[in-house]
Order: sequence, then structure tokens, then C-alpha cells
Amino acid sequence: MNEERLRLLAAFRSDLRQFHHASEQLCAGQGLTAQHYQALLALAAAGRQSPVTVSVLAQQLHIKHNSAVGLVDRMEGFGLAERHPSEADRRSVVIEITAHGRQLLRRLAEAHWRELHRLAPAFLQHFSVFAAEPPPRR
Repeated sequence: MNEERLRLLAAFRSDLRQFHHASEQLCAGQGLTAQHYQALLALAAAGRQSPVTVSVLAQQLHIKHNSAVGLVDRMEGFGLAERHPSEADRRSVVIEITAHGRQLLRRLAEAHWRELHRLAPAFLQHFSVFAAEPPPRR
């Protein structure tokens, strides 16, 4: 791996971290964590066609099942989500976003979109290099 590629990787990681930091700040301004926001996104994106269970949410957020249970508990406590028995399998529970959760999500998603729009030129530059240059061989 040559120095130029290392610099590109470092710049890319820095821009990713900048977005992540902005996301954390935006969410904190609404009294939430970035993980709450990601869970709200997953719930809203799934819609009613693809009911989200705790297991599905854990997979989508790349967290352990027990962490997803705690996350859903906190989201219920904040009035962001609700658990309901699954219509397809009464032994299963689905998680749905509440009206309050949708309202917060809308504000946060708009702010995140603005931040991504601001960072898009840098990401485009990074991805154009990554797409054009083959990965190093082992």
C-alpha cells in the first residue's frame, strides 16, 4: 500500500467520522442517540410490507439481540416505537414507529440529508478513486 493510497484512506475515514460526529450532534439535539435515529430509519423504511422484529432490527443495525431489546425498550419509553403481536405469527412481536417517532425522524432525516449534501463532493471524489483503482493484491 503506497503513501498516496494511505492518505486517501485516511481522508475518507476522516470524512466518514465527520458525518458520524455530525449525526451524533444532530441526534443529541433531539434527545436521542445516533442508534435511535438508525433504528427509526430502519423501521420507517421497512413499512408495513416488511414487519421488523427485534431480531431483524439487530441484524440491520449490526448489534446483538439483547442490545436491540434494550434499544427498543428505550425507544418505547421515549414514545418513538411500539411493540405489537405479529399478524403472521402470534409468537413473534413486531416493532412499529409511532407518530412521534415519525415526526422526530422527519426532522433528523432532513438534517442528515443536508449534511450528506454538504459532504457529497468529498465522498464523490473518494469513491471515484476507489472505483477507478483496483484494490491492492495480497
